[in-house]
Amino acid sequence: MRSDFLPTTICQERKKDPIEMFHSGQLVKVCAPMVRYSKLAFRTLVRKYSCDLCYTPMIIAADFVRSIKARDSEFTTNQGDCPLIVQFAANDARLLSDAALLVCPYANGIDINCGCPQRWAMADGYGACLINKPELVHDMVRQVRNRVESPRFSVSIKIRIHDDLARTIDLCRKAEATGVSWITVHGRTVEERHQPVHYDAIKMIKENVSIPIVANGDIRSLKEAENVWQMTGTDGVMVARGLLANPAMFAGYEETPLKCIWDWVDISLELGTPFMCFHQHLMYMMEKITSRQEKRVFNALSSTSAVLDYLTDHYGDELLSKSL
Repeated sequence: MRSDFLPTTICQERKKDPIEMFHSGQLVKVCAPMVRYSKLAFRTLVRKYSCDLCYTPMIIAADFVRSIKARDSEFTTNQGDCPLIVQFAANDARLLSDAALLVCPYANGIDINCGCPQRWAMADGYGACLINKPELVHDMVRQVRNRVESPRFSVSIKIRIHDDLARTIDLCRKAEATGVSWITVHGRTVEERHQPVHYDAIKMIKENVSIPIVANGDIRSLKEAENVWQMTGTDGVMVARGLLANPAMFAGYEETPLKCIWDWVDISLELGTPFMCFHQHLMYMMEKITSRQEKRVFNALSSTSAVLDYLTDHYGDELLSKSL
């Protein structure tokens, strides 16, 4: 667990309570927890382009508590990395609260992953199987609330919906009564992958609880985010793949601008981002602005220096002309 500041130092932005943001009446734009992708460098980039709140990738709470190596590799932050929510996969209330205590000096809150549909996660008792275990969710929220002293520290959950929406509404009402700060709803069932998102279900959930609700699922542009926000009556929208393809999405760009690509280069070099992560993000960002032949060449590059040479040769002059 690496941090550029001491636990006693509180970033000014961390004083901006996400719960207050959700009650502002304005659209709160959220970067989703994405395994391998929503790490410090990427969070730094999307914050430059109007993202209001960022999540870490999902971290397995048990490993995080038991292993210093896991803490150092899974959680890195700095003073500008806020507001920040740390998402944990957990099936044990004590271990989750232990993990929350470790990150509470560095984050605004934690989120319990109750939505991951991957088989390995559900087999281990994590993710979407928890939508069928409201008492366990209740116990995890309660223990975090009892052990983390800061009343401003949020405890949220991210869920998928049931085939029977009444069960989801019941789950959300019970979570609200337990003290959950807000709920993010991915508008698909556990079995659904690429089917249309049930925004009507998210709207109905919002109408049946008083805490903030965040809509999630298939949002690819700022216009779509605004439409979903208005359609569902929710308090924010969370985006995953849309931000991977275009980290400047929330700032209103239809595709990744060159400035954003060079910002990613600068941030990655400054923070020492591993090459595979650095390169993979660029492949996503450049998907819409490169030809098939250019993709083949770019995707085959195998070093940071080769990537920098490619970007300079193909886009350096264009970027320079835009800045003059």
